[in-house]
Amino acid sequence: MKRLLTILALFGALGFAVSPAGAQDKPADAPAAMAPAGTVAAAAPAPEAKKPTLDSGSTAWMITATVLVIMMTIPGLALFYGGLVRAKNMLSVLMQVFVTVSLISILWAVYGYSLAFSEGSMNSIIGGFSKSFLAGIQPDSLSGVIPEYVFLIFQLTFAAITPALIIGGFAERIKFSAVLWFMALWFTFCYVPIAHMVWGGGFLGALGAKDFAGGTVVHINAGIAALVGCIVLGKRIGYGREAMPPHNLTLTMVGASLLWVGWFGFNVGSELAADGVAGMVLANTQFATAAAVLGWMFVEWMARGKPTMLGAASGAVAGLVAITPACGFVGPMGSIILGAAAGVICFWACTGLKKMFGYDDSLDVFGVHGVGGIVGAIGTGILMSAALGGVGYDKDVTMGGQIVTQAIAVIVTLLWTGIISYILYKVVDMMVGLRVAEENEREGLDSTQHGEVAYHT
Repeated sequence: MKRLLTILALFGALGFAVSPAGAQDKPADAPAAMAPAGTVAAAAPAPEAKKPTLDSGSTAWMITATVLVIMMTIPGLALFYGGLVRAKNMLSVLMQVFVTVSLISILWAVYGYSLAFSEGSMNSIIGGFSKSFLAGIQPDSLSGVIPEYVFLIFQLTFAAITPALIIGGFAERIKFSAVLWFMALWFTFCYVPIAHMVWGGGFLGALGAKDFAGGTVVHINAGIAALVGCIVLGKRIGYGREAMPPHNLTLTMVGASLLWVGWFGFNVGSELAADGVAGMVLANTQFATAAAVLGWMFVEWMARGKPTMLGAASGAVAGLVAITPACGFVGPMGSIILGAAAGVICFWACTGLKKMFGYDDSLDVFGVHGVGGIVGAIGTGILMSAALGGVGYDKDVTMGGQIVTQAIAVIVTLLWTGIISYILYKVVDMMVGLRVAEENEREGLDSTQHGEVAYHT
């Protein structure tokens, strides 16, 4: 493990050294044709720049989309995760998700939005502080055709759900104080830079990486952090020897359903307008999710003899994850292919891959979000081909070239977040300690960390 981390650190350092300051800037407009010799060319008046105007329909939709993403986080993700843990840890998971959303909301307003979506001196990696404390933003400030306040809160919901996803990797054994410290640090040094690199004017976006709604920024980012976390903290007491079934699959199904509904805000809202592309994204999200449910269910049925509700719910989330980066670039038939592939591959990741390496990713964050995000990111490069029903590639870009670009974005995210997450876990461990005492873990985090329990008998 030490050798592996040394190699990863070396690659990360090399990445810093060679990262372009402003890769693939748009080419300058071609110069106007020269006038014939001996004549005076009449200068055409420059067209007056059209001032952006607010679109009330798009604004209304984006407010709705923002609320939907908040709903998919609390209560959606909280109930999905809460039902999967043992009863003695139910409230601890609900608390971790609920407070993470609150913490990140404040940090987003103070500096997160500015660093993610403004320009800075190291703009290929991170933005600047010009909009810290939301400086300069007024009710009439626009981002495209919607108020900037609506845009920044919509982006806040992405920033909040991403670290909340990580909770499933180390559930049932981490101190609550460690969760708070880690989330604040991870948001600052992992989420914000990756969001800027892809969406805020950084080098991955300039390179041409396609991530419509968060395959790299959200899912691969959270998935690799969860994997590193579960390895650093170690396995739960009794893992592999004692049965640790979900305590309430009814709540898990309710949570998965809220995730499915809320994900339309997540994906469709990422168009930032109410238009035809938003309609296509709506269709792609539904088709991919349904295909992933069936893909996971049938492969589980063949492998284990029975289809399970847990499997169907997990398949739905895998499909939602995989279509996230692709939903604005592929066609409906491509979304079905991508969803079915994600259901099958993520089932293998949560069973075969996990067993092969023996890590205790409590709620399979890496298997579903990390692997599903990778499937979606690479699949985008293939299925966005016009020949396969997608929107087609940018000028002079081939399928092979787009796949390479997608792979670069995946690798950068894995290395950046994997290395920095490991460092942050170690820092937090030195500060407050990561893991609860053995007796507290056996008793349950609800009573030992919060002094209350989810159920009274």
